[in-house]
Amino acid sequence: MLQLNVKNETSRLRAVVLGSAVHNGPTPTIEEAYDPKSLEHIKAGTYPLEKDMIAEMDAFNAVFQKYDVTVYRPEMIENYNQIFARDIGFVIDDVFVKSNILPDRERELDAIQYVIDQIDPLKVVRPPEEVHIEGGDVMLWNDHIFIGTYKGSDYKDYITARTNMHGVNYIKSLFPNKIVKEFDLVKSKLEARDNALHLDCCFQPVGKNKGIIYKRGFREEADYLYLVKLFGKENLFHIERNEMYNMFSNVFSIDENVVVSEKNFTRLNNWLRENGFTVEEIPYAEISKQEGLLRCSTLPLIRD
Repeated sequence: MLQLNVKNETSRLRAVVLGSAVHNGPTPTIEEAYDPKSLEHIKAGTYPLEKDMIAEMDAFNAVFQKYDVTVYRPEMIENYNQIFARDIGFVIDDVFVKSNILPDRERELDAIQYVIDQIDPLKVVRPPEEVHIEGGDVMLWNDHIFIGTYKGSDYKDYITARTNMHGVNYIKSLFPNKIVKEFDLVKSKLEARDNALHLDCCFQPVGKNKGIIYKRGFREEADYLYLVKLFGKENLFHIERNEMYNMFSNVFSIDENVVVSEKNFTRLNNWLRENGFTVEEIPYAEISKQEGLLRCSTLPLIRD
């Protein structure tokens, strides 16, 4: 049996599900785009090629092997995008939560059923139908659970709004002893530079007390200020609009002092090194064209 344990974003990683770009399928049509960044690249003819995305994910996998992390990959589905494992489920403490994802993506959960079968069934939960929640919106920080949401009355009109207040309240009921704090995120169907698809598109902790943050990703300044107060402004790396678009906050921690980052994130990577981090740089710019990056591609199962 897998003994799940995830309490934060940065403790030493032992086991993870890493998505797959194999048999990713043809470039989607404009109508099939789930997010404005993919739409932009579909229209421009620059949507990523399968071979390039496979190479990027192989580079990510190689870093996991270097650090002796157990890696699970989804079973193959022909002509299907299985890159973003973070969307389909997440672990809090020792509980595996199956996401209520977009109906078109249900098969992605089936492809990791062999992993779920290794977990105590009493520790696997599926929220009720009215609960919308995806792993990219759920961020653990020891006794805190941060959750990205969208509180606009037009929630149902946004395919980019992935976690609703039912989702927030469901997590509160599951973990009554945690401090659950929701963040109202900026959404756009048309402009990726103004769309925080998930919380990890505008914020993520690194190390023991630091974080990467994009102030304009939050609809309410009070939500941004909550994190500034919690972490301290001097411990936060503030990213700009274009850096948010390139997904600077969507790095991935293997340990408290080891961060996997995109090799072109020069300003961020320099800051990380200056603050004592080992930065494992890999190419991931092609995958980022789908409005997802390193954290989005992973589903951590066990951390120390």
